[in-house]
Amino acid sequence: MKRFRTADGLQLAYRDEPGGPGAPLLCLAGLTRSGRDFDHFATAMKARRRLIRLDCRGRGASDFDPDFSHYNAMVEAGDALALLDHLDVERAVVVGSSRGGILAAMIATTRPERLAGIVLNDVGPVIEADGIAKIIGYLGIPPEAKTMTEAAAGLKALFGAAFTDVDAGFWSDWAERSYVVTAEGLTLAYDPKLRDATLAQVAAAGPEGGDLWPLFAALKPIPTLALRGANSDLLSAATLVEMAAQIPALITAEIPGRGHIPRLDEPAALEAINGFLDGLDD
Repeated sequence: MKRFRTADGLQLAYRDEPGGPGAPLLCLAGLTRSGRDFDHFATAMKARRRLIRLDCRGRGASDFDPDFSHYNAMVEAGDALALLDHLDVERAVVVGSSRGGILAAMIATTRPERLAGIVLNDVGPVIEADGIAKIIGYLGIPPEAKTMTEAAAGLKALFGAAFTDVDAGFWSDWAERSYVVTAEGLTLAYDPKLRDATLAQVAAAGPEGGDLWPLFAALKPIPTLALRGANSDLLSAATLVEMAAQIPALITAEIPGRGHIPRLDEPAALEAINGFLDGLDD
């Protein structure tokens, strides 16, 4: 685990793992997630590409921001670009899961020359209301579970219907990437103030949730693969179809037996990603 300092003084954590030739993969995780969400993906890809995994501010091993309003896509996309600058990486393929995909679209809008390609993991310009409501239901709320075993059972109860053919280790792994063990029990592996930031952003977007189509239109000139968990409650099948209609070069794939979000070590995900990387001229 390494760290770099942002322009506003925060220390952000990242992992930088060597790999094969070509533009490195910059992995950006979801709203409350960290670079550890890509552990299994990194194992699968280690012979293929260099992987850079960022813990965004307020997540994982990175500093919490004293001003929760900085937990927004513009600031976080700037942090991702600052990390590339810190590592002297001119261009990268951004692998963005959920919120990380929005950061990728933000980079496409502001600094498209830094992108060799984009992999969107279960995210698009329409975020389904049911999925948002589910996230708000647990976001920033301390876990009732006192042990990782209890936490794994709770995650299975909440998300199990969307993830089929997974074993007990899948839920234990999810729990260990979601919580931190303390003397008092478990705590969140992110800043609880992300709840305040998200509620403010949802309120500002209004009942329609905001129009993200103009943001995602910036992907048109950039090679992009969009993955969808077949059971996702955040990215609908209809939205994926409309994305392909509006972005003609977009490559799409569905990951069977997965909800929000695929772990990216699924055979269908790896087949799609490897095929996409094979087609890049980077």
